[in-house]
Amino acid sequence: MYVVERTIRSIQTAANCPRLTKFALHPPKFVEVEFDNGNLYNLSAEYLRIYSPAVDSKIRSVGGEKVISGRRHVGIMSAEPIGNYGVRLLFDDLHKTGIFTWDYLYHLGSDKFTLMRNYVKTLKKHGLSRDPPRRK
Repeated sequence: MYVVERTIRSIQTAANCPRLTKFALHPPKFVEVEFDNGNLYNLSAEYLRIYSPAVDSKIRSVGGEKVISGRRHVGIMSAEPIGNYGVRLLFDDLHKTGIFTWDYLYHLGSDKFTLMRNYVKTLKKHGLSRDPPRRK
């Protein structure tokens, strides 16, 4: 598997967030991030896509909730550094407008199981699926 790895050495983030020490893109499946407190997170492409910090036209508003469905098999095509504070990911559904700051990636990593569980519950509540719709 082709692995793009980049070590980040001198990035300062918010005072209460550990400093990023490693960012590794493992296309198309996941991103690996490590912080100076020793926390290491593998964040799947689907998870990053559904929690992208950008407003996207493919988000459905269901019952007042913003819901992205059908992204189970989305992939990450590339990552572009943004200054010294984040990265823009390009997904294979052509979504590329979200900038993931190091602080936000830490939040996504440290709260991964709760956020994913809540996401699955929301999909179920609205009769939606993680799987893409079938083509007719």
